[in-house]
This record gives sequence, structure tokens and C-alpha cells, in this order.
Amino acid sequence: MGMDRNTLIGFILIGGLLIAMFAINSKNRLAYEGQQKRIADSMLAAKPPVDSNLIKIDQTKVDSIELSSKAASFQAPGLNEQISVLENEVMKITFSNKGAQPISVELKKFKKIDGSLVVVQKGSFNKINYRFNANQNKTEDITEVLFQSSTPVMNADNSSTLSFIAADSTGKKITHTYTIKPGEYLVDMDIEINGADQLFSQNYMNVQWQSQAEQIEKDHAYELTQSHICFLENNKFDFEYIAKGDSKSFKNDVNWIALKQQFFITALIAKNKFTNVNVNWSIPSDTLTQYLAKATTTGQLQFSGISKSQHIPLQLYYGPSDYNILTKYNNQMENIVPYGSGIFSFVKYINRYFLLPVFNFLQSNMASMGIVILLLTLLIRLITSPILYKSYLSGAKMKVLKPEVDALREKYKDDQQTFGMEQMKLWKSAGVSPLGGCLPALLQIPIFMSLYYFFQSNIDLRGKEFLWAKDLAAYDSIATIPFSIPFYGDHVSLFTLLAVITSLLISLYSMNSMQDNSNPMMKYMPYIFPVLLLGVFNKLPSALTWYYTISNTITLVLQFVIQKYIIDHQKIMVQIAENRKKPVKKSKMQERIDAMQESQKKLKEMNKKN
Repeated sequence: MGMDRNTLIGFILIGGLLIAMFAINSKNRLAYEGQQKRIADSMLAAKPPVDSNLIKIDQTKVDSIELSSKAASFQAPGLNEQISVLENEVMKITFSNKGAQPISVELKKFKKIDGSLVVVQKGSFNKINYRFNANQNKTEDITEVLFQSSTPVMNADNSSTLSFIAADSTGKKITHTYTIKPGEYLVDMDIEINGADQLFSQNYMNVQWQSQAEQIEKDHAYELTQSHICFLENNKFDFEYIAKGDSKSFKNDVNWIALKQQFFITALIAKNKFTNVNVNWSIPSDTLTQYLAKATTTGQLQFSGISKSQHIPLQLYYGPSDYNILTKYNNQMENIVPYGSGIFSFVKYINRYFLLPVFNFLQSNMASMGIVILLLTLLIRLITSPILYKSYLSGAKMKVLKPEVDALREKYKDDQQTFGMEQMKLWKSAGVSPLGGCLPALLQIPIFMSLYYFFQSNIDLRGKEFLWAKDLAAYDSIATIPFSIPFYGDHVSLFTLLAVITSLLISLYSMNSMQDNSNPMMKYMPYIFPVLLLGVFNKLPSALTWYYTISNTITLVLQFVIQKYIIDHQKIMVQIAENRKKPVKKSKMQERIDAMQESQKKLKEMNKKN
């Protein structure tokens, strides 16, 4: 007993959809590799624009000495650059009083491959800037102003606060205050302005936010395909791929904007929203650089009324792309975790409300993440086993009818249309649905795709070892090839080989048990999918290839057990015989189709007589 052609077609459709998704997820990396010149041009275009609303400065006449002298008009004399630190259990933020902003953010619970802590904010490019009127003759960049820093203060709720103040002799003052709470990755940033009517020409502040994503994971190219510009525009979430340089202007107000890497996020949040926002991003032309991308966002923060004193509340997020953490902030940032997108965006609900809770429960009770994946796979296959059983049962019924189908094929070998009509009548009289094998297989697609997204996006897999895999969030490698093979890569993944071998065994088993293998394409199609998997899977996280290895092995076992020990073939024959005794109920639609087919049959007979 075995699969009929419809069942096999169903699984081939699943394979085709999976391959299509792999192609979609890798298209950005291919564009990145093929358009280096365009990327370099985009990098030049990404330079911060000059604020046209404020007094323009002839940049050709500005050097570092002049910038220092300009800034000196809005700060206490004798100040030097100083470093301050705020930290809690999960991160350490280093601030500079020059610009009064973070210059480095270390995440204490996450490490890179070399063992060093993950740093999500580092380098001179990363900064928040805005320009203000220092006096009647010039404007200044806030990043060039040396603030007077305070000593960090521990608040009653165990949060920590750090303040920076810059003022002039007339009483105009700018204060930056930062607050972090225990165990949180979200930083409150408050900008207080005294004399806003004189410091800013309009009733708003032009803000520029620059963020640079450093390569953190093992595979630069793969991490780039998993990196996005994410944003909440008019309370609706969306994202853009960043595998090639580009820009985007927003028609509506923006609540927040984020540069998301594979597993980490840097975000700027405006509690009162940004207006007139534009973001452009670029990637380095040198693929060996340690940075993935640079993003520059410009926008306006509106003042409340026209009072001289203004208060602008902002927030900064420096932390993991973790659904459990992000969902606590009630600002839709949990959508950044890509648990489903595109035509498969609906699977994010399966991931969020079923797979994630089950996964969290299992990992809280199991020491090995590989065993957690094994148990999760067993649970999924147990739930979907009735669907698989129906598919095999349909195949068993069709095999019983195979001799009659073969007789019809021989009788109408020169008339395929009539053969199809008679075959449908035969199946219907026996109570067999021609889609009995195909539909159950198609119903499994949401499960396949939800797991595909889940294992690529779950940060809890990062850094977890299992068997020979050093990191379940990256590909495993048992050997390195001294050169790169097109479509395959420069390493050998053992989990990929196991997944491909088990897929090939399923294809061979299905081929041997097919009811109709007269079509030459059907003979070779089952072999194509496993071969394609070899190249596609070799770059994917080992958690995903480990899952497919387990799932394929379970499929092989279920095929053998169901077909040999569960399906009662004698009972099926009796059931088919009973079905033939019953009158066939037809819907009105089916009656019209039968009438049309009968008319076509009579027309053919008349043509033959003539």
C-alpha cells in the first residue's frame, strides 16, 4: 500500500512552496552580491543632510578647531570630554558628555563567537543629533556640545538616572536625562529645553538618528538577509529589507523606527511621534567588513504649544529580538520578531500562541535544547498524524481500485477525456475522493512554514550546543571546503546531509508505492526536491535542519507502521463494495458538470460517425 499520485503531488507542492520561501528570503543577499557599485553610491547618498530650516554653515570653511570654538559658546568653560556609566543586570551603557548621549551599549547576557560581549552601540557613526540656535549668528550641533554631567542617581523604584546640562549666560538651557529600570533593555531619554523659542527657529526640533549594525553572528551574508529596517507608521507595523541600499519617506507619523539584525535591535521611540520622517540605509561595499549596514533617520519632533519651556520624551531600545521581552512594552515592537511574513504572515499566530508557549515550557524543564526540538517535533507530528493517516488511507483505497483504473486506461487509451470522466465515476461510486491524498498534505503547509520561521527567529536557540552543532541558531559544520561551491557554500553541514538523505528515502518510498508511475515527469520529480534541499539547507540554522531530520524520520516510520499494521485492507475492500451499493448523491453543480461531460461525449460519438 502507499501514496497515490495526488498525495505525491501534495508533498511536491509543499516542497515547491518551501523552496519558493527559501528563494524569497535569499533574494536580498543575491541582490547585495550583484550590485556593489550601486551600494557604494547609496553609501555616498546616505550622508546626513543639512537642516534647511536653520542657518546654513559653509562646510568648506569649517574644521575641527572652528567646531570646538562654536560649541564653547553654549557650555561652561574648562570642560573636557568625560565618560559616565549607567547599568543594570542586563546591560551597561557608557555615555559621553560630548553630545550627552550613549557611545557604547554592552549586553551582559549575550556573547559573540569570540567570547566577547555583544555591543549594539559602538563607533562615532551612532548618535542622535539636532541643531539649535546658539546665538544670533550661528547654529550648533548638539553632538559637538560638552555638557556638564551629574552623578548617577538611584531612584526609589531601583531605577538609575543620569543627567547632562548645557546652558549659556542668558539662561537658555538644554538637559538630557536618561533612566534605566532593573532588568530592562528600554532606556527613557528626556530632553528638556528652556528658551525653546530662541533656541529653535520653528515650533519643532529637527532630529537625526544614526545607527550602525555590527556583524554579530557567524555568517555575514545570512545575517544580512535576516536584517531589516522596522517601523510603526500611523500605528501600523511594517519593515524593509536592507540587503541593498535604499531609502524610504513616510507619509504618516511614525511612532518608532528600528534597525533590526538577526537577533538584536536598536530602536528610537518617540512617545509623541515623529513627523516628516525619512530613512536611508546602505551596506558596505567590502563584504569582509565587520558592519552589516548603516541607517540614517531624519524627522521632526513637534513642540507642545509655543511656550519657552519644552519637554520631549523619547525612548531607546538596545536589546534582543525576543518576543517575550518586546511584547511587554505595548508598542507593537514584538512584530519585529519575524514569526511570519508575506503570504505566510498568518503563521505568526501559530508561532506566538502555540509553538512559543510549548517551546518555553519544554526549555524550562529540559537542559538540552536539541532534546527540546525533538520533543516539540514529536508533539507536532502527533497532532498532524490524523491528517497523514487520511492521506495514506486514500492511497490504500485507490490501490484497491487500481486494476479497474488500469482497465479503463486501456479501454480509453486514445481518449483521455473520456478516461478521466470514467475514472471520476469509478472513484465516486466507490466513495473515494480524488483529493483525499492531496488536501491532507496541503493542510500541513502552515505547520511547515510556522516552524521554518520559528527556528530562524527564536533567540533562545542562539549559542546553544547540541551534538556536533556549536550554535543551533547557525549552520553546523563538520568540514570546511577551501573554496565556495555555487549554490552549496564552503562548508559541509551534517544535519543538512541527514535531512536530505531522509527526504530522499521518503521520495524513494513514495515512488515505489505510487499507483500511477506512467508519467515520466512523475518518475523524476521526487528526486529533484531532495537535491535542491542540499543547497538551500546548507546555510540554514542547524535547529531547522535538525527538526527536518527528525520530522522526516518520523514520516518514514509512520508510513511503514500505518500502511503495514494500521490500515485494514480487507475492511477497505468491504467498505468500497458497500459504497457501490448506495445511490450516489450529486450536488446541482455536479449534475451540471455531468450533463456537460455527457454532451461532450455524445458530440464526439457523432463526429466519429460522420
